[in-house]
Amino acid sequence: MSLRARLLLTLGLTLVLLWGLAAAWLLRDLHDQFVATLDQRLAQSARMVAALAAQLPQEVWLAADRQALTIPPIEGLACQVHSPSGEIMARTHADMEDILAVGGQGHSYRESDGVTWRVFTYERDGLIITTADRMDERNLLLGNVIKVAVVPFVVALLGSLVAIWFGVIRGLAPLEQLRGALSQRHPDAMEPVSSAGMPAEIRPLIDTLNALLARVRAAFVREQRFTSDAAHELRTPLTAAKTHLQVARRLEGPASHKALKHAEQGIVRLSRTIDQLLTLSRVEGRLVFDDGVPSEIEEVVILARRDADPAGTANIELPLTWPDLELAIPRELSITALRNLIENALRHGHDGSPVTLNVVPEPAGCDAPDQVTICVRNEVVGVDPEVLAQLTRRFWRRGTQQGSGLGLSIVAAIAARFGGNVTFSCPTQGSFEARLTLPLVRRHEGPATPDQTPRKGPITTTRVMRDDDRE
Repeated sequence: MSLRARLLLTLGLTLVLLWGLAAAWLLRDLHDQFVATLDQRLAQSARMVAALAAQLPQEVWLAADRQALTIPPIEGLACQVHSPSGEIMARTHADMEDILAVGGQGHSYRESDGVTWRVFTYERDGLIITTADRMDERNLLLGNVIKVAVVPFVVALLGSLVAIWFGVIRGLAPLEQLRGALSQRHPDAMEPVSSAGMPAEIRPLIDTLNALLARVRAAFVREQRFTSDAAHELRTPLTAAKTHLQVARRLEGPASHKALKHAEQGIVRLSRTIDQLLTLSRVEGRLVFDDGVPSEIEEVVILARRDADPAGTANIELPLTWPDLELAIPRELSITALRNLIENALRHGHDGSPVTLNVVPEPAGCDAPDQVTICVRNEVVGVDPEVLAQLTRRFWRRGTQQGSGLGLSIVAAIAARFGGNVTFSCPTQGSFEARLTLPLVRRHEGPATPDQTPRKGPITTTRVMRDDDRE
């Protein structure tokens, strides 16, 4: 059922029900008041006749004992007066002795020749006055009164239904306008929908729709950028590998082996670039990385160091103690981000100079920090401030240095996705520092669940780390 039909049906039925109940209540009250008024008129007529009879001269009553007086009839009303002895002294209708006969005092119903009468009997000073109304005339008058009362109700009800019809159509016109605007949009159009002139109730819907369009547009931009980057960056290593293979096919001996070696290096570089492009695409997208494995600081650093230096020959200095903290990001991404920072430090630092890692909970000195900052420092010749601002750009390389130019871009994307950040600075002359800030998991007080049980003995040293690497 459409929204318009639902509104019309709900409002219409509600209006008809309420107006029907009000009309029934009014008609019932009108009927009771009408009957009470006519009964009061009937009783008042009897009392009036009794008052007039009491003022008549004695001669009139002496004559009435010999012959009943005839009272001029009142339209719709019959009356008869009886003496204390039961003789008829006065009457309006001579053919209604059964209806106007003496009976119990008060109101009652009597029927004669198929006609029902409403009768009232009143006694005063020995005189008995009986008055009567025809019920068919009463009912006719009551029907006319009800018609007069019901017609405005019906007209008002029909007018209200028509007003509801036009009101609902006019009220839903902005939705119809929005539907028409969306149906006429080009399938590739991702511009925000205008909310000008729209009611306040529809603007949140339009804002939500515009937010969805923005996310879809961002997804399209990411896909287009990924396609463009892949086509641009993969063309060079593919061409180089193809050229070296063609050279190896034509040559023999050491020259052929050298060409094959260059081709292999190009393929390795190509594979590395593809992996980083796919990682960057997944990070910037909405794919789920979490595999349910806790992302402990110590374990993340160990695995990231192994990935960055598989042979264990690099001079990487680690802290003597590790804070017992868990990162609020998937372990795979935290290892990837830290590994890229270590690889960048090893690739661009002085030969033989140490790479120092340090972990700083934030806020410092707090028992339950919200974030943690991992600092990676190495020695370099010098980095200009303009260069620091370019480090997270895609495929940006300093001078003729090797690499895909995606490592630090991936680090920045991972940090941004989970509410962290990465900054670069030169604290002293000849040093370079990368600070990766990531959110932490809040641990509740009380007994820990099996998945959250803290590990004991988190203290390790550089010596132990290198021994572990050899295993």
